[in-house]
Amino acid sequence: MALFHIFLVAIVQGITEFLPISSSGHLILLPHVAGFQDQGQLIDVAVHVGTLLAVLIYFWGDMRSAIMGLPRLMTGRADTPGSRLALLLLVASIPAVAFGLLLKLTGLDVSLRSMTVIGWTTLIFGALLYWADQVGENSKSSTDWNMTDAMVIGVWQAIALIPGTSRSGITITGARFLGYAREDAARVSMLMSVPTIIASAVFLGGEAALEANLALLRDGAIAAVFAFISALLTLSVMMRLLRRVSFTPYVIYRMILGVTLLAIAYG
Repeated sequence: MALFHIFLVAIVQGITEFLPISSSGHLILLPHVAGFQDQGQLIDVAVHVGTLLAVLIYFWGDMRSAIMGLPRLMTGRADTPGSRLALLLLVASIPAVAFGLLLKLTGLDVSLRSMTVIGWTTLIFGALLYWADQVGENSKSSTDWNMTDAMVIGVWQAIALIPGTSRSGITITGARFLGYAREDAARVSMLMSVPTIIASAVFLGGEAALEANLALLRDGAIAAVFAFISALLTLSVMMRLLRRVSFTPYVIYRMILGVTLLAIAYG
């Protein structure tokens, strides 16, 4: 792959993975705008690994606590902040893993990757995010996250396997409906991305890596680095902005993107 192609894919993925604007919609639109071919599964996995590292570093305090709590959780105890967070993250990931397996086994994961589907989901779930942000209270913080909320937001996250939904967008929507403040809803959403991205990388990355040659593996490493840098910068800017602004600018952007995708699909 050309370096410029790798750079564009990685930057687009790094920026859009955590903003509630649908990374899949942008990656579908990118070849039409830039005239590129599909980058392939290995590059997709690589840029997701890059964004995973960005979350781990940005939220290292929380992630370190969860990692340190895993041994205690494995003994059946969740009586420390770290083991409790680890349990909540695992519980929140179950619906997405189960739904992902269902889509893979039925072949729906391929048929749903159409520009028409992505255009409509970008519009519909963008409007839903706006509704949740307007009616959602600010009564909960990320420290209030509990087992019930983890299961509920986990179900919301499973819906994100439909391309165009936006994983961050739909989990933030679910958290806002439950009363989490904007910044805390985003924090919960980002922490939930860690086990989900790991599961996706393991599930899809093994086969892709075995079939790849050294040149493609090199391209994947470069893409991961670019995605990491762009994702880390995006996370930093978004979390700061949420202290002062709503999700409305992202919703407006989703409306424009959805209409653009549908215009291309139907045109």
